[in-house]
Amino acid sequence: MPELPEVEVTRRSFASAIENATVLAVRLGKPLRWPLGCLPGQLSGRCVRSVGRRGKYLLLQMDQGVLLLHLGMSGSLRFAPALPPAGVHDHFDLVTTLGTLRLHDPRRFGAVVYADCLEDPVARKLLGRLGPEPLSDAFDLTAFQGQLKRHQSAIKSVLLAGEAVVGVGNIYASEALFLAGIRPTVAAARLSRPRAARLHAAIVKVLGQAVALGGSTLRDFSSASGQSGYFQLQTMVYGRAGLPCHVCASPVRLIKQGQRSTFYCATCQKA
Repeated sequence: MPELPEVEVTRRSFASAIENATVLAVRLGKPLRWPLGCLPGQLSGRCVRSVGRRGKYLLLQMDQGVLLLHLGMSGSLRFAPALPPAGVHDHFDLVTTLGTLRLHDPRRFGAVVYADCLEDPVARKLLGRLGPEPLSDAFDLTAFQGQLKRHQSAIKSVLLAGEAVVGVGNIYASEALFLAGIRPTVAAARLSRPRAARLHAAIVKVLGQAVALGGSTLRDFSSASGQSGYFQLQTMVYGRAGLPCHVCASPVRLIKQGQRSTFYCATCQKA
């Protein structure tokens, strides 16, 4: 599943190329997770002003309205001056004067949703409960610690929930907890301020590194320009069950939390 780094890498790979493009047409394939929310023809003639991101949502701000794009579990975007005819898993084309933006999504858990503005109830329903952005000044340590103190659930589950901080998905939660020396099963409320501070710093560092390395390509993720990510080649624990820890040589352990795989080192992450 594309996580925040993959979505940010995708944004950066086409944002400047599509800026100020005029929409010529919209093509819809099979239904996605939610309906578009307007007639495709209503988008023709509108100008794409910028591409932003909120959590795992890409925000195509136009001179009138905004498109919210989510890659779901298997989605990816392509943007190019010319693309081949749409295939069976290509479910959305935004044809513009500067190229075509295409959503490829085999499992169809992704979405493209139109809203009049970000204050529109449609947009607020999707974005309103998201926590602070981890790669921005909004990710405040005091507020983060306060959120953790509210939860008796396991810290990894709290990170994945997205209210204390948005976009820390399964891969990067395991990696950040390892870097901070915190076992993923410990209750979030038990973390002292120094430990919360280590986790706060680890989240920022891990996500920053992941963006710099183009995200993680575990199956078929690539940016809108077709580039694969390389973060998965340097993970400390994720995907390394049974292999020696890079720090202490103890075998990396694998457990299930909320039906998700969690990787950790019992020696480096004592509690």
